[in-house]
Amino acid sequence: MSDLTPQSETPTPTTDKITQAARETIYLCNFRVSVDGEWLCLRELNDISLTPDPEPAHEDPKDPITIERLNLMNMAKLSIKGLIESALNLGRTLDSDYAPLQQFFVVMEHCLKHGLKTKKTFLGQNKSFWGALELVEKLTPEAGEITASVKDLPGLKTPLGRGRAWLRLALMQKKLSDYMKTIINRKDLLSEFYEPNALMMEEEGAVIAGLLVGLNVIDANLCMKGEDLDSQVGVIDFSMYLKDGGHSSKSAEGDGQITAILDQKNYVEELNRHLSASVNNLQAKVDALEKSNTKLTEELAVANNRIITLQEDVERVKEESSYQLESNRKALRSDSASDGPALGETRKQLKEETLLRLDVEKELEVQIGMKQEMELSMKMLEKDVCDKQDALVELRQQLEDLRVINQQLSHKSQSADASSKQKSDVIARLEDKINQMSGTVKQMESSEKHLVKQARNLNSAAEKLIQLQQ
Repeated sequence: MSDLTPQSETPTPTTDKITQAARETIYLCNFRVSVDGEWLCLRELNDISLTPDPEPAHEDPKDPITIERLNLMNMAKLSIKGLIESALNLGRTLDSDYAPLQQFFVVMEHCLKHGLKTKKTFLGQNKSFWGALELVEKLTPEAGEITASVKDLPGLKTPLGRGRAWLRLALMQKKLSDYMKTIINRKDLLSEFYEPNALMMEEEGAVIAGLLVGLNVIDANLCMKGEDLDSQVGVIDFSMYLKDGGHSSKSAEGDGQITAILDQKNYVEELNRHLSASVNNLQAKVDALEKSNTKLTEELAVANNRIITLQEDVERVKEESSYQLESNRKALRSDSASDGPALGETRKQLKEETLLRLDVEKELEVQIGMKQEMELSMKMLEKDVCDKQDALVELRQQLEDLRVINQQLSHKSQSADASSKQKSDVIARLEDKINQMSGTVKQMESSEKHLVKQARNLNSAAEKLIQLQQ
């Protein structure tokens, strides 16, 4: 037997790579999360030796609190970077159901909870970052609007829920980075809420506050009414940041089509809402015009009645004046010599009646002119109402067309979802077939080895028979 050669203790290129990988490692329970480019890779701690030298006597182990801070900072980097890239690729306003945005809030919550001091109350121990966020209102007066909005939100009963709502409102206001820098710079006030070695008290907090500046390019519209922020469980989903190149390339085209359909659907819905608002405004204008038309019709009827009464008065005055003239003439003929003063009085009365008649005729002309103006305005109003009704009919037709397009887009979206589901089912069946074929190949290889062994045995037996015959 040969002697066993001792193993060399000099570092090899493999151990150098292992050491370099260990420096970029996040420790989570019994797993190691190593940073590989832009991704995280999970491996068990027993897979690799993290110390290439057998005598690590002069190296002190890392502080667990420091490792936690580094872990949270790296997760914040990945979350912010992934959120910005996915939001820019999506190209539309983010809502509360967007998964990368939800994971960003979970990571920020873990960062703000790190190193919090526990406060004892009558109900037990309380550990919440809402008290630290309330400091922003004292340091930055413009943050008072967010704090007041959070306190006025119905349904928020716990400080944790108020803190989560504050983060969402600050992100929508695009002031989250400024507010975080403001409270991080006042460590004398933060020391009331955090331990000295907490993330918010160290350099990692300043790094995260600087990274939050990139989120100002994102537009978010988050509706917090009806959302249960008090009892949500914030768990970091590492599957969003791990390498997964198998299904991403296969479903990229389908996801792009679904995104395009969703964008078209959102555009059509927005246009639908705009047209509905226009229709409502036009309907209100038509109602107002109909009311004014009714009012003008009533005024026209009153004016016509007044004109008729004035004409009757004029006729009556004419008849009375003609009757008086005839009677005066007869009286003048009979008493021309003896009734001189009565004749003067009659002439005076005749002049008054003539002036009254002229005034009545002038007022009649004014009323006739007003009647003509009102008839002209009525015609113009009727024409305007007809034009508005035609426009309203056209807008309603466009609205119906948009509703049909919206239904078609929803059908397309459902068909795209169904096709993507069918593709995923086909992929799963193909993977099962591949696994079955690999099992069959292994069986064939084992049977081939068995046959080769039998052939060798037969050859050796044949050689022995030949030797015995010789």
